[in-house]
Amino acid sequence: MPLPRSEVEHIAALARIGLTGEEVETLRDQLGQILDRFEVLRGLDTSGVAPTGHAGSLQTVLREDETSECLPQEDVLRNAPVTDGEFIRVKPVLEE
Repeated sequence: MPLPRSEVEHIAALARIGLTGEEVETLRDQLGQILDRFEVLRGLDTSGVAPTGHAGSLQTVLREDETSECLPQEDVLRNAPVTDGEFIRVKPVLEE
């Protein structure tokens, strides 16, 4: 069952995704199908199934941390969108 158009537009706004009218209609159908499949899963008896965090075994594939030479400060600041002297300016994340 397709989602209401307003819900798809709300989800897109939360994700900060601009959608055309055609894309909204496509996503209404696709998201509705996904939710329908979850309803099927919700109906399954899982009382004898042990909870798991992952479907397969986990193996760390990350490399070890290695130190290396830093970039020159001028190069870093040249790539920053906004600077203030020798600092990179960012939007505040905590209100005081």
